[in-house]
Amino acid sequence: MDPRPLARTGLAVTPIGFGAFKIGRDAGTKYPGTYRIPDEDAAVRIVHQMLDLGINYLDTAPAYGLSEERLGKALRRKPSDHVVVSTKVGETFGVVDDQPRSEYRYDAASIRASIDRSRQLLGRDTLDLVFIHSNGDDLHILSQTDAAETLCDLRDRGVIRAIGLSGKTAEGFAQSFDWADVAMIEFSPAAPELAETITFASERGVGVVVKKALGSGRLPADEALRFVFDQPGVHSAVIGTLNPEHMRANITAVAGG
Repeated sequence: MDPRPLARTGLAVTPIGFGAFKIGRDAGTKYPGTYRIPDEDAAVRIVHQMLDLGINYLDTAPAYGLSEERLGKALRRKPSDHVVVSTKVGETFGVVDDQPRSEYRYDAASIRASIDRSRQLLGRDTLDLVFIHSNGDDLHILSQTDAAETLCDLRDRGVIRAIGLSGKTAEGFAQSFDWADVAMIEFSPAAPELAETITFASERGVGVVVKKALGSGRLPADEALRFVFDQPGVHSAVIGTLNPEHMRANITAVAGG
């Protein structure tokens, strides 16, 4: 796969990206089957295998448990100037009294602390791409918290190259297009509702990364990826897996299309 420009960001990403959720977290998931997170050496090996398949885009988040830490270790052991990493702010995850629970903080101090921690764990002075990790109330986050303003400031100061919203609603995305470089949007044959939002993003010069393209593992890859990439404006689809052969099949499906 050849990387292609991600809208106006100056970044170039492969059509298929690696979602690094499963290398760091196995509690409170939405996948149809259970799995266990790999140990550290296995997680690093999986990341390297994804890079060897030609993937240059890796997506993580503080809410993905050990993911940022393990991704950072993998990239230190196999450095590359061409790898693009996205992470997020706003959500953290923990297990309290054996119950998985996310916490959401969108104030400026929490976001700046999250960015500092991500830079440290990922081993990157400058972060490529950072999304606001929405709890679903997109409009409240964008209009009543410091999240967007803080990310804009960090982008202006060169701490982050590109910023955006990983949101839930058409209204939230539309508001974010005043400042966002990229939108992370759920889109698949099972969730086609935001097709017009993807078109709107393209018209505004905003990049689009699709999440849950395979319906969290519930949809046939060939059909789902063909649907996603038939939609104009999609730059990349992030797919989570622990199996490099499954990812190879996803890449083949896109190349064949």
